[in-house]
Amino acid sequence: MTEERYPGYNVLSKQYTPSWNEQTRRAINKRLAVPYGPRFFTAAEWQTLEAVCKRIVPQPKDRSPVPLPSYVDQKMLEGHEDGFRHASMPRQGEAWKRGLAALDEEARQRYGRRFHEIGAAAQDELLTKAQGGELSGPAWGGMPCKIFFEERVIPDVTRSYYAHPAAWNEIGWGGPASPRGYVRMGFDRRDPWEPAETKPGREEKARRENKHVGD
Repeated sequence: MTEERYPGYNVLSKQYTPSWNEQTRRAINKRLAVPYGPRFFTAAEWQTLEAVCKRIVPQPKDRSPVPLPSYVDQKMLEGHEDGFRHASMPRQGEAWKRGLAALDEEARQRYGRRFHEIGAAAQDELLTKAQGGELSGPAWGGMPCKIFFEERVIPDVTRSYYAHPAAWNEIGWGGPASPRGYVRMGFDRRDPWEPAETKPGREEKARRENKHVGD
């Protein structure tokens, strides 16, 4: 990233302030401690999942990446389901395994290599075809690729991204509202513990203000 929208802001500076209680701290620390690597998926499925996550949410190179495949893996491992699913879809874990295998097979058919081994443009092309419902090889097992993309890939990957404090820093979110809460709910108003968005020529002013959001 060449510019910071909320310069100097780090939501984790609130960790031991009145903004977060012990329950909130435990929840965030558990999220930050998720190990990187497959526990639900096989090693081969993990390679494909990593590649998919990188194309769905390309991440800045100037910070540690949000461990998207680990979060998707954990959701499948712990069975945290959405409470509903499309009638044409299997359970979420099976849907992911089938979808990853199908993307690998589609890549092999077109390029002679697995999904994670082809270039970014080719990966994007296959994902775009999945989004448009244009893939129907036998590896899909009758599962609609469009529904897989819309109801598994996009929600699971993007929700994983915005569950991480690094993403909160980028969008200026103050983190969980327990126990302090938010008071100034009107347009263009913010509480003192929310970050200041930079304006042209006012980067240093925003940076100074954002050093105190954890107070």
